[in-house]
Amino acid sequence: MAIEINEANFEEVVMNSDQPVMVDFWAEWCGPCRMIGPVVDKISVAYEGKAVVGKVNVDSNQEIAQKFGVRSIPTIVFIKNGEVVDKSVGVAPENVLTDKLDKLMG
Repeated sequence: MAIEINEANFEEVVMNSDQPVMVDFWAEWCGPCRMIGPVVDKISVAYEGKAVVGKVNVDSNQEIAQKFGVRSIPTIVFIKNGEVVDKSVGVAPENVLTDKLDKLMG
């Protein structure tokens, strides 16, 4: 399962990670978010130990969403060394997300 990222653990889990990070910005009421959620969880299992895969609930963590300029959800942000290096807005196929993650690890 993807890590639940919030204000309390954001700095440690995302910004200080020595691995690439994939963060899914979502909300309970968002239909497309519920569609992509299981895909994100599947990727988190497949990349365990190689990348950090987490989710940010935008309703309870608005500050983080604002920091990354998230205007629509789902938005998936790819971060390496504390820098945003890629972004995917809307529902994307699993292979599109894993390709982006693989590039960060290469």
